[in-house]
Amino acid sequence: MIIVMKASATEEQMQKIIDRSESLGLKAHVSKGEERTIIGLIGAEDKVRMQPLERMDGVEKVMPILPPYKLVSRELRKQNTVIKIKDVEIGAKKIVIMAGPCSVENKESLLQIANDVKKNGATVLRGGAFKPRTSPYSFQGLGEEGLKYLKEAADETGLLIVTELMDPRDLDLFYKYDVDIIQIGARNMQNFNLLKEIGKIKKPVLLKRGMMSTIKELLMSAEYILSEGNFNVMLCERGIRTFESHTRFTFDVNAIPVIKKLSHLPVIADPSHATGQWGLVSPISRAAVAAGADGLIIEVHPKPEEALSDGVQSLLPKNFQELIVDLRNVCKAVGREM
Repeated sequence: MIIVMKASATEEQMQKIIDRSESLGLKAHVSKGEERTIIGLIGAEDKVRMQPLERMDGVEKVMPILPPYKLVSRELRKQNTVIKIKDVEIGAKKIVIMAGPCSVENKESLLQIANDVKKNGATVLRGGAFKPRTSPYSFQGLGEEGLKYLKEAADETGLLIVTELMDPRDLDLFYKYDVDIIQIGARNMQNFNLLKEIGKIKKPVLLKRGMMSTIKELLMSAEYILSEGNFNVMLCERGIRTFESHTRFTFDVNAIPVIKKLSHLPVIADPSHATGQWGLVSPISRAAVAAGADGLIIEVHPKPEEALSDGVQSLLPKNFQELIVDLRNVCKAVGREM
């Protein structure tokens, strides 16, 4: 349920609404806009429907929220959420580029990649320290050592870090090595206990869509995180599994404008995992930005033929540089910036 406050509503009047709601067993989430303040009530709405909240001082109107996802809904928050991390804003006018290797392999190559992508416009360094792999015999990542290398690369270049968390027991390591954005991978999108734990902290989260998940299921997973108090969530379209076999997955470009219509959260596109082919990364990146994506997460490697994971879909630094040039033209055409 949404309570829209009058423009003249006081803090005291809003607090009375919050206190009344919480006395009924509901969680109250306040969203302050430029013209109005909205209070979203989360919980069993049957308890509150019989309450004459419209008669309370400062209330303009009371509206039910129809979608099952409440906090991520555009109905609750009309303005786009902008996640600020140091001097980087995700969800604003500028497109954010996250780039780096699929897996952190060693310190030297990571530093080389970090400097290359920073030079060509990236503001976030991606790289997997913990890797969920289909085969137990595949490279599983360097673990804590990989996090250490990521921090050293970030300290040298000034880039932010995004890397995947698979186990909440590793959260202390993510704090120890100053990880800026916690990635929840496609395989863990519906690991609800993990989502709840991530919701209890304030670190920004990159939530990837499951390979066989609907948009509604993605939004419901994000709801788990927001319902625990963490609103710093961005959603990632990374391709879904269909009957098509020419690409690794099918990039759902439709999902970007659909999610932007349904939710206020930023949307990031992952063309590398979506296509599984480096030659398709550039056109799909351009399509994603044209469709309204707020950022891209792209795999880059100086020697893809020697990569320990996903070398086939990784761009060479020179290919990444060419992509950035192309994206600047797309951004100009659709009213965005790099």
